Amino acid sequence: MLNRYILYTYFIVLLFCNNSINAQSLKNGWVWRYINSVLHDTTAAEQSTLTIYPTFASAPETGVELGASILKLSYAKGDTLNRLSELQAFTFFTFKGQYGLVLDNAVYGDQDEWFFLGETKIQQFPLSYYGIGPATGADHPARVDAFQVLFKQRVLRKIRNNLFAGPEVDYQLLSGVKFEQPANASPYPIPTGGEGTKNLGIGAGMVYDNRHNVLNVREGLFGELAYLKTFRGFLSDHSFGTVNMEVRSFHPLGKNKVLAWQLRGQFVHGDVPFNQLALLGGDRLMRGYYLGRYRDRNLLAAQAEYRILPFAFSKRLGAAAFASAGAVSPTWSGFQARHLRVAGGMGIRYLLFPKKDIYLRFDVGFTKEGANFYIFNGEAF
Repeated sequence: MLNRYILYTYFIVLLFCNNSINAQSLKNGWVWRYINSVLHDTTAAEQSTLTIYPTFASAPETGVELGASILKLSYAKGDTLNRLSELQAFTFFTFKGQYGLVLDNAVYGDQDEWFFLGETKIQQFPLSYYGIGPATGADHPARVDAFQVLFKQRVLRKIRNNLFAGPEVDYQLLSGVKFEQPANASPYPIPTGGEGTKNLGIGAGMVYDNRHNVLNVREGLFGELAYLKTFRGFLSDHSFGTVNMEVRSFHPLGKNKVLAWQLRGQFVHGDVPFNQLALLGGDRLMRGYYLGRYRDRNLLAAQAEYRILPFAFSKRLGAAAFASAGAVSPTWSGFQARHLRVAGGMGIRYLLFPKKDIYLRFDVGFTKEGANFYIFNGEAF
């Protein structure tokens, strides 16, 4: 079981400095000015913010991770009537020679004429492989070491108020694969793509989105329907198609409380490699399960979350409680109640940028197999 503790060391340092450091020389220096600007959000609401901070993490497969993260928040043309755009980069390395770079973007143009939504991952990082299917065992996963590239981008044009459509591209590469079988269990059959694979998916999608702040939605609706197709021989080793469906809804319950829920479906057909099957788990949906703990051709999952942002007695601290359920299946009609997996948990929130309503989330998700911890900028969905 993978337990990742991404500890925002800068957050601890900031709190320590805010309460304990009084040296005039530090207060007059650029370090203090930067700490103060982050702690007290000294930028105007319409101004863009660029925050850089160190990170620390630990995982059984990697040992100690050190890294850095950059977060940029801005409004198109500095107009707060536009939606808040987010660009985030996270890089890390370990003392075992593993490394990674993760980029996320949700960028809105002026008056929402364009919407760019995507993510990029470049990493040398191990995967835990439990097999394929809705009822795989949890005790003896294989370890898959590989160089991975994932590039997914949507370029969406507004076709009417809050409704966007446009092309999507999804490129995934898995190379230099070392498939390490468990020492004290039966070996896994090498799955499709288990010796390395590359695939370029091209398609189109439609998005309905009336959210104003994607990192902390207090009211709104997001819906997506998209189809991607890869063609063997066209920068691809396999031929398969993927349907993605998702709905997220957010309902304010008073001034500082929000009830949010999400439904997601993924359906894959054709000759699909194991790394591009539908994956259950992760830091966003089905928190508590390792991403890919269950994988198969079809996925259905849902979650709900109750948020208090912030507490009535605090200007910066809040909390959330969440629960989710989901399953994978080899066929559309193969979902069974006995294969339904449930997870739940709770978390603490810290208001990092008051003028932009952005929180850090500290979550712990529980399953019958154990717990996982998550610390990230912004809400899970």
